Amino acid sequence: MTKQHDLIVIGAGMAGVSAADKCAARGWDVAIVDALPYGGTCALRGCDPKKILRRGAEIIDSARLMRGKGIDVGDLTINWADLMKHKHGFTDEVPQNMEDGLTGNGVTTLHGEARFTDKNRIEINGTTYEAAHFLIATGARPRPLEFPGHEHLIDSTDFLNLPALPPRILFVGGGFISFEFAHIAARAGSSPVIIDRGSHPLKAFDPDLVELLITRGTDAGIEVRRSTTITAVEPTRSGYQVSLESSGRTETMEVDLVVHGAGRIPELSGLDLDVASIAWGEQGVRVAGHLQSTTNPAVYAAGDSADTPGMPLTPIAVSEGKVAASNMLKATTTVPDYTGVPTAVFTIPELTRVGLLEQDAKDQGLDVDVRYNDTSGWYSNYRIGETAAAAKILIDRASDQIVGAHLLGPEYGELVNLLGLAIKLNLTTRQLKSMTAAYPTAGSDLGSML
Repeated sequence: MTKQHDLIVIGAGMAGVSAADKCAARGWDVAIVDALPYGGTCALRGCDPKKILRRGAEIIDSARLMRGKGIDVGDLTINWADLMKHKHGFTDEVPQNMEDGLTGNGVTTLHGEARFTDKNRIEINGTTYEAAHFLIATGARPRPLEFPGHEHLIDSTDFLNLPALPPRILFVGGGFISFEFAHIAARAGSSPVIIDRGSHPLKAFDPDLVELLITRGTDAGIEVRRSTTITAVEPTRSGYQVSLESSGRTETMEVDLVVHGAGRIPELSGLDLDVASIAWGEQGVRVAGHLQSTTNPAVYAAGDSADTPGMPLTPIAVSEGKVAASNMLKATTTVPDYTGVPTAVFTIPELTRVGLLEQDAKDQGLDVDVRYNDTSGWYSNYRIGETAAAAKILIDRASDQIVGAHLLGPEYGELVNLLGLAIKLNLTTRQLKSMTAAYPTAGSDLGSML
């Protein structure tokens, strides 16, 4: 028997859940399905558990910065097993709590692999389901690697569940995952190495601040090798032998663990999208600006599954999920607003960005005033002993408005939100500087940065 719904959401991450709840609240008959535990990458295998582990690294680093300034570090160390237990105290509760919330809102919750069998029909565990609308929100998976021995790598999900942290860890790729995990591992006693085949790691961030971060990481015991390619990974009795090539030279490195941090791609495998006439590519389901499939009007996509201008961030996924739901409910064509959305690499300290890079602004022909400040000696950083902190803010001379902001420093992950709000609301620097902030806080530094 075929089961009928108004909407079937494929993927129970933040984008899918937000859309399912919104449509169910408006009286639609909604079902949601996932082959994995409900919660998605962010809550179970990404942002949230990573930030819990980072807390342990923050404490170690903060204590070391205050060595000789009143704090005796002594034998302060991370107990990895206990820290992991603390992480599980959060993540283990998520799937059931999320599913209970959905069912409480009237959403039918399903489990299993979904695949399309027609434009308005999918099959799950041998049962056929039809719907007037579908939302694809299946997230992303690690990008496939082609060198011999790639199957020996673990991914970010495995890293976040390691029962013990080995002493020698190699991270493949110079992006978010490698840098964030390496900064945790270094404070937990490991010796991490990041291998980046390009010459500029963290390409989406201001290159001057990236260099400051790399220097800070080197002081913490993190090695970054640029313009280096992995040609093979072979298991040994004690770990793995990794073959590397750089500038025509080859060498090998012995490590205990190799972690995939070389980016992610939309997880669309197994959905049989072609059967349902759903156009898709490496960047996701091809959608119009309002998130509707360009080739199957019954289908929408959001988050990492959709080929949109939005960054692969949880807040973007949630926003797109809600916009897609609203467009389905109202038969409208509202386009998500991506203006002023900040992003951060949660290294120690964190590296943040909102708006345009300096080169982007120049390429667009904008006349910008680049306001750069080394904030490492400012009171907010002197107080905690931080030695690497800086801010670069790009101001459009014609409008006195911020077009880009780039920050490296403790608590700057919060400060960048103010700058994102300023961009979104078209506030001028004069207006921002008129704000009286609580002092002394990182936020009170904003006026001086401008």
